Amino acid sequence: MTNEELILERLDRIEAQLAPITQTASGIKELRDDVIPLSGQAFRLLTRELEDVESGFQLEDLMALLKRSLRSVKHIIFALEQMENMVDFVTTIEPLLKSSVPKVINYLDDLEQRGVLRILTSMLDVRAKIAAAYSPEDIDQIGDGAVVALGLAKKLSDPKAAEFLEKIATLPSKVDLSGAKPVGPFGMLSALSSKEAREGLGVLMQLTKAMGELKNGGNGSSRESEPIA
Repeated sequence: MTNEELILERLDRIEAQLAPITQTASGIKELRDDVIPLSGQAFRLLTRELEDVESGFQLEDLMALLKRSLRSVKHIIFALEQMENMVDFVTTIEPLLKSSVPKVINYLDDLEQRGVLRILTSMLDVRAKIAAAYSPEDIDQIGDGAVVALGLAKKLSDPKAAEFLEKIATLPSKVDLSGAKPVGPFGMLSALSSKEAREGLGVLMQLTKAMGELKNGGNGSSRESEPIA
């Protein structure tokens, strides 16, 4: 092989080795040609946007923010840890919420269907009307009266009291006022010959004894009163 052939062979090898470099350089040139217009446009856009904050931003502020961030690294870490705890908590209760929220919605819908929510709304309206019609002092007095009324209702819940009131309630239907006539002393004596009249008089005496306890506050330990002269 002659020297010329050796030189040509070496040149071919060098050309083969330089081919990738040439392709890379060509790609870089194409990338530069594509990026330069975009970078110029981005730079102009960034400059225009920064003009809006130029009056409120200084480089010293950025340095102060950087220093403050470095001094507050522990606080930032603590905040991130708490955020992780919140995320874990939400992740934990998410299945519960998925199962409980529909139940709550169904329950509220059932209350709405039965009119319970409308009743609650009406009660709030009633409370607003009461507040507009009465002063706080009046409402306090009404509350005291309600407490007394509840005490009376508790006493009336006694079986004996309920039975007595039930019997009293049936009396008007058994009384014939159209047949009532004036009665004198002898008429009263004649009426006492009836068993019903004597039983009624006995009931009246029991009621009279019971009403005597009202004088001493209903404690059942009344002293014997002196006869009226």
